[in-house]
Amino acid sequence: MSGEMRASAEAFEQTVRSTLALAATFGDEDWERPTDCPGWTVKDQLSHLVSVEAALLGDPQPEAEVPEFEHVRNDFARFLEAGVHVRRPVPGPEVAAELADVLERRLAQLPGIDPDEPTVLPNGKEGTYALFVKFRAMDCWTHEQDVRRAVGRPGNLDAPAASCFWDLLGAGLPLVVARRAKAAPGQSVLFRISGPVEHRKAVVVDAEGRGAWGEPDAPTARLDMDWETFVRLAAGRCGPDAADVRVAGDAELAGRVLSAMALTP
Repeated sequence: MSGEMRASAEAFEQTVRSTLALAATFGDEDWERPTDCPGWTVKDQLSHLVSVEAALLGDPQPEAEVPEFEHVRNDFARFLEAGVHVRRPVPGPEVAAELADVLERRLAQLPGIDPDEPTVLPNGKEGTYALFVKFRAMDCWTHEQDVRRAVGRPGNLDAPAASCFWDLLGAGLPLVVARRAKAAPGQSVLFRISGPVEHRKAVVVDAEGRGAWGEPDAPTARLDMDWETFVRLAAGRCGPDAADVRVAGDAELAGRVLSAMALTP
């Protein structure tokens, strides 16, 4: 494996093992707690991780008649739901055991895959398999955090996969400010993100209306939030009304930015 793919594979392994260690502490009621993903319980979150990794291993996909759930709104969501729905009758500890099994098999599979092998990424673009593994680390860590919030046991917020999250989704902030929030040329937005992972980045909109990283002397708006709040917003797990964000400067622009921050594929 290349250094990039190895680092992403290690981040993927760390967050899945962290999720499994957490699951080992669950009582029966924990498995059924609702999470920030509409329609999904804690057990459903782990079922999702199992089904995706099993598909990547080439395992036969279980057939499931997916009901017309309100949270299933397109064909891709229906595809993802099938792997979750077929496991709803399965006890949580058995789902966790299945996740442990697919983790070991994926870790054995990854060294044999060319890091430069072209593939379709979760965002629909083409990229390398090394980048695909980075997306997998990010996704698994995002779902680990969903589970931790649901059961009230925070942790692993500064995991290696948290860096994958920032690299992949933080890079979308210029698009959020310029295209989605429609900041005017010359305007800028400073994001100040506090621990356990810290970032201080500003987006400046140029004369053509394009956003790019910059260092404005006096940003038009400033958004201060902690890392977990950024993750929830960028992952589409909550809207501005449910987020603890401190705003300075142009409040109207800041509101448009916060409303447009969901960046998950």
